[in-house]
Amino acid sequence: MFFWDHTFVLLIPPLLLALYAQAKVKGTYAKFSRIFASSRVSGARMAQEILSLGRANEVKIEKTAGQLSDHYDPRKKALRLSEGVYASDSIAALGIAAHEAGHALQHHAGYAPLHLRNAIYPIASFGSTLAFPIFLVGFFFSSKGPSILMDIGIFLFAGAVLFSVLTLPVEFNASRRAVTLLEERGYLKGKELDGARQVLSAAALTYVAATAMAAMQLLRMFLLRQSRD
Repeated sequence: MFFWDHTFVLLIPPLLLALYAQAKVKGTYAKFSRIFASSRVSGARMAQEILSLGRANEVKIEKTAGQLSDHYDPRKKALRLSEGVYASDSIAALGIAAHEAGHALQHHAGYAPLHLRNAIYPIASFGSTLAFPIFLVGFFFSSKGPSILMDIGIFLFAGAVLFSVLTLPVEFNASRRAVTLLEERGYLKGKELDGARQVLSAAALTYVAATAMAAMQLLRMFLLRQSRD
């Protein structure tokens, strides 16, 4: 957020969306983690079968601590499933495991948006860490017009915003792959599929909120820079 000023109002809508998305994810996950799939296959086993079908046998499936901490690590080719997903046969577990397996299949198949996102990750990570401190130094210590430090801060944060934007098609594609695989292989059926869609849609909303917040932060930086003109 970095400090309060008149442009802070821009952050209110994405902040409310983020709070709603977090509550939606927790509520949807809690609901469908208590409803078990008729296939009675665990998240880990299903993910392994999906990876084998996609010939991504190099990907390791590991258990990781925490709730909703599931993720795919492309550097180590490891699909990490949380304790509540790894051994569970709930609708939520299968949806989440299939989604993460979808990321592994994206990586294996050379899905362009994923590789582009991974390529700019170091720059985005560096930019998101240093953009605001550099921008603020330029803002508070420049009395005559915008400083080069403000421009550098904006440039660095623009990389982080680009990373967030590229995340959206990657996540949406992984969810589409997940639902298709769950249906085609018979892991979920009928209303069970609807439940998985709700879980994945709620998770996708968190990425939309994060992107909206990042975009508004960038716009705010532009407006603050113009205030120095």
